Amino acid sequence: MTNTLQKLKQNFLEYLEIEKNRSQATIRNYDFYLQRFITWGKINSAAEITQEKVKDFRLYLNRVVNNKQQPLKKSTQNYHIIALRSFLKYLAKQDVKTLAAEKIELAKISEREVEFLEGDDLKRILESPMQVEEPAIIKKRDKAILELFFSTGLRVSELANLRKDQINLKKDEFTIRGKGEKLRIVFLSNASKYWINQYLSARKDVSMNLFVRHDRASSKTESTDAITPRSLQRLIKKYAKAAGITKNVTPHTLRHSFATDLLMNGADIRSVQAMLGHASITTTQIYTHITNQQLRDVHKAFHDTKRKK
Repeated sequence: MTNTLQKLKQNFLEYLEIEKNRSQATIRNYDFYLQRFITWGKINSAAEITQEKVKDFRLYLNRVVNNKQQPLKKSTQNYHIIALRSFLKYLAKQDVKTLAAEKIELAKISEREVEFLEGDDLKRILESPMQVEEPAIIKKRDKAILELFFSTGLRVSELANLRKDQINLKKDEFTIRGKGEKLRIVFLSNASKYWINQYLSARKDVSMNLFVRHDRASSKTESTDAITPRSLQRLIKKYAKAAGITKNVTPHTLRHSFATDLLMNGADIRSVQAMLGHASITTTQIYTHITNQQLRDVHKAFHDTKRKK
């Protein structure tokens, strides 16, 4: 890669950081996807990015396998193309001669299957922290975490980074800074407020982190270290198992459960989009095929009517 193309790529990544306010994780991913394309294609200038080259790269992505001999997911293949299109749009703004981004289409992928909990499964997982052998403070913390996930639909990183001064337990809402540094309002249920208060009242540390790590093996359970996203993932799996749930349950499953519960109870899709912090309504629409109340009513009214009589 020439210094010119290297510089253009670096300028693009800095543009994402400064102008677009993208996260460092997003910038690293874009850097990886673009570098993969440039290295694979032995591309030395922006003018060498052609439709033919992109087509061959997509064939390569479709055929590449990991060390377990598994192909790349279609969504992962599309992430490479999304990064490339974004780079090409940036180059066009800089009047750099290259392929037009509009000439590249994303591959169609099947609808994402949404895993969510409802009914007895949801009730059991929310109750499970109080039924396991753990120190009282850990039970209260984990109960508060589960209730907060279901009450707000927070992403795992958002919940892990919460601080005490963000939440006023006298109010039913607070502001969260989510993806792309965008602010949104989330709402607290009575159960989540109650258990957060129970947990904070049991804490003796001075940490401003809302949820902290606690040492089960020691009599000293106080800590100042914030709980990590990875710890939250393990925590959810632990309580799903304790609740006798066999499906793979993650923090995102509780986020899906939050959205599904709202839609099934009559919330409109735009409101749910705002509460989830989705930039596009298309992302939120993954839930509609499983929560379409009108279709359910039609089925009940017209299906198998003779036997109903």
